[in-house]
Amino acid sequence: MSSPEEKQQYTYADYHEYGDNERWELIEGVPCAMSPSPPTVHQDISRELTCQLAAFLKGKPYRLFAAPFDVRLNADGDNNTVVQPDLVVICDRSKIDEKGCKGAPDMVIEILSPATARRDRMVKFNQYRQAGVREYWIADPDTKTVQTCILRDGLYVIAMYCDTDTVPVHVLDGCMIDLHPVFEEWNEESNN
Repeated sequence: MSSPEEKQQYTYADYHEYGDNERWELIEGVPCAMSPSPPTVHQDISRELTCQLAAFLKGKPYRLFAAPFDVRLNADGDNNTVVQPDLVVICDRSKIDEKGCKGAPDMVIEILSPATARRDRMVKFNQYRQAGVREYWIADPDTKTVQTCILRDGLYVIAMYCDTDTVPVHVLDGCMIDLHPVFEEWNEESNN
């Protein structure tokens, strides 16, 4: 199957039939195309966040994965929501299998791009909350900010941080992410 268009609802089994050269996500059985290649700033932000998280996680039993990496949010239910977050942290290694993550990761980071911003801010926000993702970050290259969403009693408590802040990672006790180097290259370019 080259692209998901014929059926009304898809499952994870259908998802595996998509062409290898196309990236899709399933949101409650509805296929959503992903942009083929995010902007350069997206890659730079992802790399710096990965470096900082990986440095903290070295020697710890938790796992960090970057897209493309399948997260089956409702793997124990309908199995019709499969997303590929930019970064995920998984503290419970039993959720990891050869296909990706089955169930909610502990932390998800999405980096906004024009093609995915609405989906990340609204649709995925609700999907992650409902699935029980304990910490969801939305990094915005345009405003050089990170919005953190911490799950408490089924709702996200939201805080905003700018490019000069250091942000605590609530699911990783003692982990602090310095946002200055995350946005540094793009701060320098905007000043030139």
